[in-house]
Amino acid sequence: MQTSLQIHRNIRLVSQHDDKPFGLDAFYQDNDVPKPVVVFVHGFNGFKDWGHWDATARNFAEAGFVFVKFNLSHNGTSMEHLKAFVDLEAYGHDYYTTDLDDIDQVINYLHSDDCPFRAAMDLENLYLVGHSRGGGLVLIKTAEDSRVKAATTWASIGDTRFFWKENRLQDLAQDGVTYYVNGRTQQKLPLYQAYYDNLLENAERLSLERAIKAINVPLLLTHGDQDEAVAVELAHQLQAWQPNAELFIIEGAMHTFGGYEPYDKDDLMPLMQQNVDKTIEFFKGV
Repeated sequence: MQTSLQIHRNIRLVSQHDDKPFGLDAFYQDNDVPKPVVVFVHGFNGFKDWGHWDATARNFAEAGFVFVKFNLSHNGTSMEHLKAFVDLEAYGHDYYTTDLDDIDQVINYLHSDDCPFRAAMDLENLYLVGHSRGGGLVLIKTAEDSRVKAATTWASIGDTRFFWKENRLQDLAQDGVTYYVNGRTQQKLPLYQAYYDNLLENAERLSLERAIKAINVPLLLTHGDQDEAVAVELAHQLQAWQPNAELFIIEGAMHTFGGYEPYDKDDLMPLMQQNVDKTIEFFKGV
């Protein structure tokens, strides 16, 4: 029996931090079968509507999952501007600890009676996927939350201080802020001293080495061998810390596995399709 694809867009949640609203999307097949759930966490300078994330969501939904993606509340976008960084104060204070609370809030929402697609989900099989910085968040959350039954990282960072090179620390010492220039839009985006201080104050919790060593559920690490933003060697380092993790290297893939913004295709690029197919296979085998 053929089923239709059900899509919920921009369900409004409100962060416990600064009362920041953020949106959540869900893609799934409209049938009477409760389905395993994949919650996707975007990366640095990312957002839920970037590039090929919709096409990714459709792939997972067609494979029999409920795919949930959302904006981290302090990523700089807003409910009115889903693809633009308009709240630079939030962007500059997008702490990992805030993001982890957002992920927790999303999981709590999925378990609540307020969720309009609650009946479509088999929440005993809830999985996390994170891209880049989102991969780091997924490792920490998976280590902390027994509701997460498996996880996958795509091109994950290997250290939550990944972006904080010496020149950025010099900027902070001098001005209390450093600026990241968005390569796509050339927008100057601030990262404030308090962002870095939050990393230091929560160093143990935010250690990816500690987190991945504590994970005791199935874990898949995928990475492109041509990643220009996060070197593939970091994926090997993550697996060295957690030998039970499966490592899947995609030949020829760069950081976004062929994705770009704005994305003008209905289908995934071949390397991203390979990445998604592997992840679907992995979750189905859990």
